[in-house]
Amino acid sequence: MKRQQPQISEDKILETSWKLLGEEGIEKFSLRRLADRLGIQAPSLYWYFKSKQTLYQRLANQISKVILEEFDSEGDWKEQMEGLAVTVRSVLRRYPCSTQLMMMTLPHEPDMIRFTNRMLLCMESTPLEQEEKLQAVLTLVNYVFYFVLDDYQHQRNISAVLKDQEVFPEGEMLPLLDSMSETEAGIFRRMYKGGMFELMGTDGAFDFGLKLILLGIEQVIKEQEK
Repeated sequence: MKRQQPQISEDKILETSWKLLGEEGIEKFSLRRLADRLGIQAPSLYWYFKSKQTLYQRLANQISKVILEEFDSEGDWKEQMEGLAVTVRSVLRRYPCSTQLMMMTLPHEPDMIRFTNRMLLCMESTPLEQEEKLQAVLTLVNYVFYFVLDDYQHQRNISAVLKDQEVFPEGEMLPLLDSMSETEAGIFRRMYKGGMFELMGTDGAFDFGLKLILLGIEQVIKEQEK
């Protein structure tokens, strides 16, 4: 008896894509692997998505929709920008490889357009020029993207180190630093021994970077109002 073709839908494809991205990362993601996971032939996916890039666009659109649903748009420009940054980071951390997807796609989907428009509205009440408003939003969002991406890559690096103790033997870092001069590694050594690098990716580190950006924008606005 001929085996029946599994029933799939666009929602099922998106759901399975997130699971596959979480397990293997975006580097190994392919429509063939996705089809295998769904139990279908790869050509069947093309009924729903013409290419991997088209699928990426739809996944990014899904992320944009979630951000819009969770973003509290109350307050002045500063409160809105802060809320936007916190919401974007929160959503991106829940969806594997979502930062890469947002950076690899263009706002050519409905919710991506709505999300981009909503970001721009955060700065609309300020006296900045339109190009300055755009740059302020891009600076904030790029900070969030790279903060989340850096934390994601940092965690992957830690996993790689733990799995390969032959290449990265435990306990060799301190002797290496101690063998280097003050000029070569003094500040790095003190920060490493003080646990400063363990703060990477923390809420405190994120909040401080966000504060720097918002204060910078605020200063530019004050200069415009003089």
